[in-house]
Amino acid sequence: MITKRIIPCLDVKEGRVVKGVQFVELRDAGDPVELAKFYDAEGADELVFLDISASHEGRKTMVEVVERVAAELAIPFTVGGGINSLEDMKRILRAGADKVSLNTAAVLNPSLIKEGADFFGSQCIVVAIDAKYDETLGSWRVYTHGGRKETNWEVVAWAKEAIKQGAGEILLTSMDKDGRKDGYNLKLTSAVSTAVSVPVIASGGAGNALHFAQAFAEGKADAALAASIFHYKETSVKEVKQYLKEEGVNVR
Repeated sequence: MITKRIIPCLDVKEGRVVKGVQFVELRDAGDPVELAKFYDAEGADELVFLDISASHEGRKTMVEVVERVAAELAIPFTVGGGINSLEDMKRILRAGADKVSLNTAAVLNPSLIKEGADFFGSQCIVVAIDAKYDETLGSWRVYTHGGRKETNWEVVAWAKEAIKQGAGEILLTSMDKDGRKDGYNLKLTSAVSTAVSVPVIASGGAGNALHFAQAFAEGKADAALAASIFHYKETSVKEVKQYLKEEGVNVR
């Protein structure tokens, strides 16, 4: 039985961790290095670090912050934001990341996924998908540039294409649920988890420990990611894992 993973996410802007609601109204949540150390000690299974303004502002991910965070961590560490080439991936992995997360660049150039997977192995390549429901089309669409641009990709179709290109994992964020704390988008998560053969990380909407259990049971996710509820100490990784154990979920 595969162990379910609990993953705190550090959204970083200008060297500080921030958190918003539906990708806007960002507020400060602290220093990335301090938070990384804290989550490592708390028993997080992995950590995701997203330089959320990198693609939008056309900047490279802050390599020096990545180096400082990696120096403090014993757990796997995924970094995304502004990674547009194989050289960018090399730089981030050399700085101490275990995996890179591609979002905008992968949609604009799907062969970048294959390039990275061929060079580093699929296990190092995470494709992050920002999904929003389109009432008119009756399906979820893929958004890029930090949730600012709608694409022609339907989410499940894009997830399948990303796997075909060599992605080893999907980080799936429901923009509709982001920061609302009323639970993950279980329909969306289940649709993608059922369609692909690689692990899916549920993201967007975690408000309490029950939501994690639902992401695993109904959403069929392999891992669940959260930010604000951990950053602002509304609950902790320890408490979530304790609850999941009591519910019979296999966690570390």
